Amino acid sequence: MLRFMSTRLGFVLTLLSLYWLKTMWAYTVDFDLDIKGLYQVFLAIINPIPLGLLLIGLALYVKRTKLFYGLSIGIYLILFAWLVSNAIYYREFSDFVTVNTMLASSSVSAGLGEAALELFRPWDLVYIMDFPILIFLLYKKYIRLDERIFNTRASFAVTALSSMLFSANLFLAEIDRPELLTRGFSNYYVVRALGLPAFLGYSGNQTYSANKERSKASAEDLQPVEEYIASHHAKPNPEYYGIAKGRNVIYIHLESFQQFLIDYKLVSDGKEYEVTPFLNSLYHSNSTFAFPNVFNQVKAGKTSDAETMIETGLFGLNQGSFMVNYGGTNTQQAAPFILSQQGYQSSAVFHGNAGSFWNRNTTYKQWGYHYFFDSSYFTKQDETNSFQYGLNDKIMFKDSIKYLERMQQPFYAKFITVSNHYPYTTSLIGDEVGFPLADTKDETINGYFATANYLDAAVKSFFDYLKAAGLYDNSVIVLYGDHYGISNSRNPALAPLIDKNSETWSSYDNAMLQRIPYMVVVPGTDKGKIIPTYGGEIDMLPTLEHLLGIDSSKYLQVGQDLLSDEHQQIVAFRSSNYFVTPKYTSYSGRTYYTETGEEITLPDESTKAELDKIREAANTQLKMSDAIQTGDLLRFYTADGLGRVDASQFSYNHSMKALKKIEEERGEQSTSLYSKRGKQSSIDLFHSPTYKALHPEQFAPAPSSDNSSLDDANSSENSSSSNASP
Repeated sequence: MLRFMSTRLGFVLTLLSLYWLKTMWAYTVDFDLDIKGLYQVFLAIINPIPLGLLLIGLALYVKRTKLFYGLSIGIYLILFAWLVSNAIYYREFSDFVTVNTMLASSSVSAGLGEAALELFRPWDLVYIMDFPILIFLLYKKYIRLDERIFNTRASFAVTALSSMLFSANLFLAEIDRPELLTRGFSNYYVVRALGLPAFLGYSGNQTYSANKERSKASAEDLQPVEEYIASHHAKPNPEYYGIAKGRNVIYIHLESFQQFLIDYKLVSDGKEYEVTPFLNSLYHSNSTFAFPNVFNQVKAGKTSDAETMIETGLFGLNQGSFMVNYGGTNTQQAAPFILSQQGYQSSAVFHGNAGSFWNRNTTYKQWGYHYFFDSSYFTKQDETNSFQYGLNDKIMFKDSIKYLERMQQPFYAKFITVSNHYPYTTSLIGDEVGFPLADTKDETINGYFATANYLDAAVKSFFDYLKAAGLYDNSVIVLYGDHYGISNSRNPALAPLIDKNSETWSSYDNAMLQRIPYMVVVPGTDKGKIIPTYGGEIDMLPTLEHLLGIDSSKYLQVGQDLLSDEHQQIVAFRSSNYFVTPKYTSYSGRTYYTETGEEITLPDESTKAELDKIREAANTQLKMSDAIQTGDLLRFYTADGLGRVDASQFSYNHSMKALKKIEEERGEQSTSLYSKRGKQSSIDLFHSPTYKALHPEQFAPAPSSDNSSLDDANSSENSSSSNASP
């Protein structure tokens, strides 16, 4: 062994092996990579090798002996420093060091330096225990310096091998998570699949792309945007303006939920099963403003695009995710920050998945969220309570109560559900199984109704809690679907279930299925109704602002209040030239009459003029939003007097401790539910019975054959008696 280590190739492989061992230690002890399944384990095991070999192997091209050893050890030390700095950073921020982190704030690195001793753990000695051993072996010449020059062709072969290994690693990673690098789901995913050196390159490319667009923008670019906002603004409807002023705001994110599920009944074995009975009751309540013609406007960013729109009133990107590419760096004026300037005392997100997914743990700080309760704050996930996208909804809601009740009121809170997430076949187990599956050839479609029913029951349990705890009457609850659940490619298989024909399915039908529920529940009002206005997710923030009595006109938001008589009812999809209005639908290069679905193949001149006007309006809305987002124009905007969020004041670690501290400091002035209840917890008020408990009739044992025969005989006898003459 020592003889092999005394060769140049052997020394390189020794350093590579040490780096691999340290990386495995970090993956196991310091990082929570949410590794599930043998395939992801395999990816994590191999990913340090390709780039580790490529980088350390560069020293093999060096002919001079001392320079070879110096360079190889130097590269090894750089890899070591990158690994350890991420391990330390992760303990404080639950994320990895990005290029933006290094460039944007010297205070971060300074803070880490000051906190390094505090963050040090005894087991960190594992990271450095090889150094004295290597020094000893080299000093005692157990490892001798190899004076022989390593063959140039062999050096090239090592480089080629490492490149091939990385290509294979990337290919395997894309199998596990398609569009891993283009959609940017999570920093965790990149590290888990490709390793820390690759993540550094990925982060650098993101930073370069964002800064390239940002550097082109100037304050002068604001003028056309401000002119557009002023001309596009829809004045609030005085009948509804301010009817929810000062109330808590609670958003409930209905994952992958489409409008067609509302009032839908699934037929199975000749029986009808109402999929979402509770959401249906909300939809028809006179306390609810329900909008059946609101469409999702997401693209590759999907859920992150939906969040971007409801929080900022601006679109996601045409390519990739805004939250991933710009969320951690751009100046943003989102709902939590706006409401904090309107007397709102606290804001939080509750989500049973990893905090880094869609870069939430960074973006939420820029949006002004005080707290983010991710999976690390909830019940430990296992196969009985979660699936690949996080903790099941009923458990997430229940686990959230202990944090929600400590928040100072009025608060702004968002609950992100996950159980109704693709593939709809893995999230329900045990006593939650029971709602019938649809009968199609597509398992994804078959399971969609059961997971939607579970989500409905979870939301009902949360509403029941709000009422029992006394939060309901002083809150406004907003429920929205984020995007489609059944993709366009699967829609023909869905067609028979929604009384459509698979053979005549068209792009028009795909467009109509982009509808998502949008319901604003205002307890105590009787003005609620079903409102047919056409709109999209981009309109949700100004609608909410006006209900809260906040004038949206001074903010750079491109949506319009759905309750306003001035709403233009032009819904721009994220792809150019895709739109829908009450009269026309343009989708996938085809144009239809919205009411009938009839395709317009030869429009007359007046129709062409109408369509051109609508198309220009839709594309202009996207263009203005993109100018703000990619140019980071809000950094120049001062007209609203908001200023910018100081993200450094937010830490999402030890949030319960922070909540309790505020309660103690405010004493009798504390407005948290916990304080209002005389320091009595409300956790016991949350109840979430399983599907089996809610529907015992489905699980009642069938009568035995003997009993059936006896019942038949008795029935026959009774029938004979009743038919006999008196």
